[in-house]
Amino acid sequence: MGLLDFLEARFREPAECIIKVGTASSEIADLYPFLTEVAVSASRRRPAVATLIFETRRDAQGQWEVQDSGVFAPWEPIVIEAAFGSTTEEVMRGFVREIRADYPEESGAATVTVQCQDDSLQLDRGHVREVWGGDVPTSDSIIVTTILANYGLTPDPDNGTGQSDLTLNQDETDIAFLRRRAEANGYDLLFRDGAVYFGPMQLDAEPQETIMVYAGEATNCQRFDVRDDGHQADQVRFDRAETAGQGTVSETVAPALPLLGNEPATGQGAGLAEFSWRMRRQGGLSEAEWMARAQRRADDLSLRVRADGEIDGSLYGHVLKVGLPVGVDGVGDRYGGIYFVDAVHHLFNADGYRQRFRLLRNAYGDNLDGGSGLLSGVL
Repeated sequence: MGLLDFLEARFREPAECIIKVGTASSEIADLYPFLTEVAVSASRRRPAVATLIFETRRDAQGQWEVQDSGVFAPWEPIVIEAAFGSTTEEVMRGFVREIRADYPEESGAATVTVQCQDDSLQLDRGHVREVWGGDVPTSDSIIVTTILANYGLTPDPDNGTGQSDLTLNQDETDIAFLRRRAEANGYDLLFRDGAVYFGPMQLDAEPQETIMVYAGEATNCQRFDVRDDGHQADQVRFDRAETAGQGTVSETVAPALPLLGNEPATGQGAGLAEFSWRMRRQGGLSEAEWMARAQRRADDLSLRVRADGEIDGSLYGHVLKVGLPVGVDGVGDRYGGIYFVDAVHHLFNADGYRQRFRLLRNAYGDNLDGGSGLLSGVL
């Protein structure tokens, strides 16, 4: 494929938002003319939420086009997708959580706002009291699989195994319990594409389509800002009880994540003291859980390079997924390369499809295949 052919292949039809509601996943085709904005916020630390804003009007029979359509009701399943020509990719799936109809003084300004949340919402409906591993010790893998099966959800095939030989008391909602188990293992908990990921940060997964900055006609990124914070510790320290005796032993935990570049991003300076962060010991935690929490903290601190920006979804041609790597090209040898997607805010409106992102990195150096590449020099 020649350069011109490659550039032409990068351009697609304007991205469209597709919304399907109900158990039959019916597209809301009759309501699209009233839809003014769709915003979806996805993050590794919080549930994905969506806001749909409709204009609405009253017909000759006194019925309102949106709120009286019978389409939206609390707890209706909803799927939001982005269409790029003949292909579609999922942005979020979950449930309608809240509907707000606003009737201002001018009837022509009436609106309906639909608030949605991802599949985790259904795990927050009831308080559960359960003893896990009461007769025979169990494992996180069994716990996660059992809970998800109760809601018809599928565990991601790449899930981590978590801890084993567990006896645990659950006295909270299922989603609160799963989040607590994810924290105990230093794991991410992500509801993504109809599956649930419970496992370590996936820095070594296949990178998503490259974000192109200052790449001429291949550019899909409108803004890219890097913050390189050197005032973050390079390792974590904590005290643990000695195996034998009454004393304590100081443990040091270094980051264990794969490097997203050619050179580690560290806060060490010439002649400066070792840069460590000390964790306070919490009672009631097993050694395995305490070590997992310390490791996660060390890993989080190593992701000291942060990038915020925005891509044109139509030019990018894909939905940027949280919790997976992505390449960035065109920002130079130091800050170009693979990053980890921490959060994405999707916005569909009259101006098109925009994706605002936050990326993280624990290294410097352009590690994309072929370096900066030919397109980086296209102006």
